[in-house]
Parts: sequence; C-alpha cells; structure tokens
Amino acid sequence: MALLVKRLPLFAALPGALAWGELGHYTVGYIAQNFVQSSTASWAKDILGSGSSNTSYLAAVATWADTYRYTSAGAFSAPFHFIDAEDNPPSSCNVDYDRDCGDDGCSISAIQNYTTRVQDGRHTQADRQMSLKWIIHIIGDIHQPLHDEALEVGGNDIDVNFGSDDSTNLHHIWDTEMPEKLVGGYSLSDAESWATTLTSDIKSGTYKSQAASWLDGIDLSDPVTTTMNWATEANADVCTIVMPKGESYYVNKDLSTSYYTGAISTVELQIARAGYRLAKWLDLIAANDSKRKRDLAEGVTPAPLPEVAAPPKPSRLSRAKMARAARGYNCNHAH
Repeated sequence: MALLVKRLPLFAALPGALAWGELGHYTVGYIAQNFVQSSTASWAKDILGSGSSNTSYLAAVATWADTYRYTSAGAFSAPFHFIDAEDNPPSSCNVDYDRDCGDDGCSISAIQNYTTRVQDGRHTQADRQMSLKWIIHIIGDIHQPLHDEALEVGGNDIDVNFGSDDSTNLHHIWDTEMPEKLVGGYSLSDAESWATTLTSDIKSGTYKSQAASWLDGIDLSDPVTTTMNWATEANADVCTIVMPKGESYYVNKDLSTSYYTGAISTVELQIARAGYRLAKWLDLIAANDSKRKRDLAEGVTPAPLPEVAAPPKPSRLSRAKMARAARGYNCNHAH
C-alpha cells in the first residue's frame, strides 16, 4: 500500500473518543516500557522531556490525547481515536481503509501522520513531543474492538447494565468497567501492577507462544497496512466476542456476570498486544531516527521522509462522525 498521508483537518465538530479509560492506556504504556530497548527509552524520554529516572514516561502521557481533544486547540482530533467500520456485525466484520477512514482522518491515518512527524527534524521539539504522545495513545485505541466499529456509534448507543450501574453502554464497559472490575482500580499503580502481570504472561506465561506472531507484518515504511492489520484483528472480535448475538440482544441486560466472564480474557489479550506492539513500533521509529541523524552527521543525505499534507480548510463531518463526536463515551472519571 502506498504511503499516502491523508489530510488532517484543522477543526472537527466536537470532541470524541475514549478507549480503555485511564487504566487501559496506562497499562499499555507500562507494558511498552517493559519491552522497548534501552536506546528507545532514552530517545522517548528525550522527546517527552522526561527525566532519565522517570519510571512512568510512556504510561504517564498515555491519556494526554483524551484530555487534548477537550481543548479548543485539540477539537480537530476527535476522529483520530477510531476508524468507523461500516460492516454488518455479527454477520460480517471487516475494516476497509478507503471506505471507513474519511477526509477528516481516523486512527489509521493519524498513526501514519504522527509516525512521520515524530522522526522529522523539520518539525519543532514541541511538535515531535505531541506526535509521540499521539502514537502512544492511538495504538492503544486501535486495539479496543469498538474503536474499529461504526455500528450504534461504536456501541455507545447500546444501553446495557453492569452490576449496579444501570445507565452505561456497551462501549463504556469495554473501555472502563470490565478492566476496572478485573483490576480493582484505575490509578497508575493499579496499571503498573496489571502491566507486570501481562508482561510476565508475554515473557513466560499464557502469551509466550503467540507473542512473536503479534509482530508479523509490522513495517515502519507502511504504517497504514501495519495498523490496518491490527484494526482488522480487533474488529473481528466485534462479531465473535463483543456482540455475537446481535446488538438488540444486549440492550438493558446485566453484562457483569457471564458476559464479563466470556469477554475479559479478550480485554487482557488486546491490552497485552497493544503494549507489545507499541514497544516494537517505538523501537523501529527510534532506530530509524537515530540512523538518519548518524547519516546527517557523516554527511550522508538520508532518504527523504514522506511529506505531511497540509491541513485542509475545516469541513463538515458526516452524520455518523457527528454522532460519534457528540455522543462521547460517558466516562465517569476526570481526565
């Protein structure tokens, strides 16, 4: 797939999406910290302005993008948290980049854009820092199945119960309530503990035999194909795990018992995959950035990076995107 950077808008209507809540995003960051090379850690800390002894340098900024979208400066970024697959679950699940990633951008085009920007010396340190924060966040988003689904605004309009909470929705329980029920909290320390467990599962436990395959096809020169593979994998869970009986079946049902039991292993798997893949993606970016700097220092002209398209004039969102942005995710936590 050609590396063509989709145009990103200056503004969008209203802020959009949360994925995984604080707990999930923090955990993805900590897992990535456990797997990146030491040179990558130094590279990331330098860009982020973190101290060399900072033990939460990726985790601590993992929810920045969800805060940024609430600002006037960040209003344009609502679509970057998801790709709205116009498929037909549970009969069929699939994601198509040309069909599902509109002119206002999506998670896939945003990763492509910010992967280029973070290693481009033509951009300011502040721009590169923002780009790295986006990458940390969006790779987490892509692994939440309902961030790769358009049906009922990514499940936000499927009202369900979760134990004593009788005013939640299907999307929100995947973002927040199921992970927090498993872990028992949503602080950085809770996330660090969960990340330690999942890291052990990757290195020597449940996921050891499959972890290497999670990196199949990863290609820094083709961010769209790489991240589309991840989105397609997560989207498939919408048909088999998230709503295999069709959306109407789950309306107003309590999903804190048997549904939770059947789904929580998928939540853990997706968090583990996201952290492990984020680590590798950052390793590839850092290595490529370092090579470019060495080439420049030695008088070798490095291969040019793709041009990042200038943002177009503000445009109206489609009705589906407007609904996605306006609906929000009813997160009960302050971000």
